[in-house]
Amino acid sequence: MTGSATGLLLRFNLRRDRLMLLWWVLGAVLLYWSQAVSVEGLYPTQAEFDKAAASMGDNVAFVAMAGPARALNTVGGQVAWQASAFGAIVAGLLSMLLVGRHTRAEEESGRDELVRAGAVGRRAPVAAAGLTVLVANVLLGGLVAASLVGYGLAVAGSVSLGLAAALAGLVFGSVALVAAQLTDGTRAMYGITGVVIGASYVLRAVGDVGNGALSWASPIGWGQAMHAFSGERWWPALLSVTAVAVLLAVALWLFDRRDIGSGLMAARPGPARAGPRLRGSLGLAWRQQRASVAGWAAGLFFTGLAYGAIGDDVEDLLGDSQFAQDVFVQGGGTVVDSFYAVAVVILALMASGFAVASALRPRGEEDAGRVEGLLATGLTRRRWAATCLAVTTAGTVAVVSAAGLGLGLGYQLVTGDGSAVARLFGATLPYVAPVLLLATLTWLAYGLSPRWAGFGWVALAFCVVVSFFGELLQLPDWVVDLSPFSHLALVPAEPLAWGPLLALLAVTTTLGVAGTGALERRDLH
Repeated sequence: MTGSATGLLLRFNLRRDRLMLLWWVLGAVLLYWSQAVSVEGLYPTQAEFDKAAASMGDNVAFVAMAGPARALNTVGGQVAWQASAFGAIVAGLLSMLLVGRHTRAEEESGRDELVRAGAVGRRAPVAAAGLTVLVANVLLGGLVAASLVGYGLAVAGSVSLGLAAALAGLVFGSVALVAAQLTDGTRAMYGITGVVIGASYVLRAVGDVGNGALSWASPIGWGQAMHAFSGERWWPALLSVTAVAVLLAVALWLFDRRDIGSGLMAARPGPARAGPRLRGSLGLAWRQQRASVAGWAAGLFFTGLAYGAIGDDVEDLLGDSQFAQDVFVQGGGTVVDSFYAVAVVILALMASGFAVASALRPRGEEDAGRVEGLLATGLTRRRWAATCLAVTTAGTVAVVSAAGLGLGLGYQLVTGDGSAVARLFGATLPYVAPVLLLATLTWLAYGLSPRWAGFGWVALAFCVVVSFFGELLQLPDWVVDLSPFSHLALVPAEPLAWGPLLALLAVTTTLGVAGTGALERRDLH
């Protein structure tokens, strides 16, 4: 009966996750496939390709950001170098979310208890969660490999890249399964797993810049050690397989020693009395999101620092092809200014992930039933909504500012240009407007109905496609104009235009007010 219950739960999990898996897997495939497309059109001659490859391999910031430089004068080598580390992170995040969704979230909501009231073995839900992660990563790795083979790259290298991504996802998924037994909440489980993913990236970066020893302590480094498209070797995959087996054994051992609904690590209750910063809805909203703000700000700061550390080597890296001119040279500016204008857009799109997630935070509080307790006091619904939106706005400004500051500092450290910080920070700051517009659009959808709140992620995905692939897909102008990011001038390659910026801020304000009004008029769960 346990085996049949596991299979039934697995089918149920996959049915629940079908849309989530579709978008995450397609995003991962696009990450790898797009690198092949862009690299092949970037360098018209092999001599130019060789020159760019030498420049990339000598750039410490590039190595730290992407990985060890191998076969960079080939399309396959470039794909492996540019996509493997970030592909492993994508697979790890997907696995983490799946484990949390089917273990801790189920226990917190009480649904797990209802499932266990039937003829279900004690381990069946955990086993189904693990098998869901396995199916997701096999699908991700298989489609990544198939997309690269279909593009025309070597089969062995393509399979190596797909296998490395899948194994990294399985390792991080196993870490999440261990964390789910230690903690008593989804948020804490995500925190532990996120720290492991971040530490793996840092260890790989430090190891690749140094003597390479620390890279062997990172699951991301194990995948890159398979040398895709540069003389494949398969034995590093055994490290990932061994790690998965050990972590799964530990997770099951811990699971058998805890009570359902609790974790092995004792929960630490907060102080009996709230401090002065918690006495009010604004203080509470800030406390709930301050860790997220700090984490996103730090991540975007270091990402901006890595982009800025490329310095003036941009011209050598991009080459003189028509493709490079079309993509990176904007508004008649120099190649360097145009590159950083595009980098600013990329950072802003990343920051939009925080903005949308922050705008959705009240939905989680509503689903958990905590909002009713707040509104049972003297707190009005309008004031509660306004404080949540205020924290989202302040957090978005902080995250975008951190990205711009990192970009400017990175450029200054490499080039010694003292004006770079102010110039690139000033180029980034206007993008607070389109990022906030996505947040308030999400807020309006949530205000109308909690079921529509996920529209914010759809809108963000649309903006990413338009920004990166609009010209490649030859999208009509009216479709491109639907993205708020397409209306701002590409500073520093172009002068700032105040009209579109003020218009975006006006639309953002209107959406925020409309969302708050809609939230006031509908019933809460």
